[in-house]
Amino acid sequence: MGQSNVNLAALIGSRICHDLISPIGAITNGLELLDIAGVSSGPEISLISESVENAGARIRFFRIAYGAAGEQSIARSEIVALLNDLRAGSRVSVQYGPLDAQPRSDLRLAFLALQCCETALAYGGTVRILKENGTWSIIGGAEKLNVVQDVWDDLTRAEKRAEITPALVQFALLPEIAAEDGRTLDVTYSDTEVAIRF
Repeated sequence: MGQSNVNLAALIGSRICHDLISPIGAITNGLELLDIAGVSSGPEISLISESVENAGARIRFFRIAYGAAGEQSIARSEIVALLNDLRAGSRVSVQYGPLDAQPRSDLRLAFLALQCCETALAYGGTVRILKENGTWSIIGGAEKLNVVQDVWDDLTRAEKRAEITPALVQFALLPEIAAEDGRTLDVTYSDTEVAIRF
């Protein structure tokens, strides 16, 4: 077949996101038709609408984080809008720093690192996504963190020790994709901050 495991995983991720976005779009269109017909009031419709918006944002995020990267760049406005949509109602806020369009391959690493940071922010907090002189820094901070050391140490350790569950798949993919992209991960954590740089 000639595909690396990372590339195969990215193709599967792209396919799943592609197949899921169509029915979500259909639900959105149905809600718009209900609105035109004057039936779009009430808590039930609001709940459906909010759920569809959240699902759409998650799929757009997953398409970048887990899909095939390609050569294209994504504008800051699109990334900020996506992160804002994704964070609606969340205990974790995200501050996105880069002002220019960024390569999708870099954003894939940044989004996986963001998901890693979120696991440590079980009680809420802030994640900052920064890029300076070609180095990305994804930094999560809170008064209280929940850091599982083996999982975090495995990001830079050749011999993996932690058991990876579906909720932690980003920890398995991030070092593999970084290595395939020729990037080296630098990981630090303390009582109040976790940071991934590449």
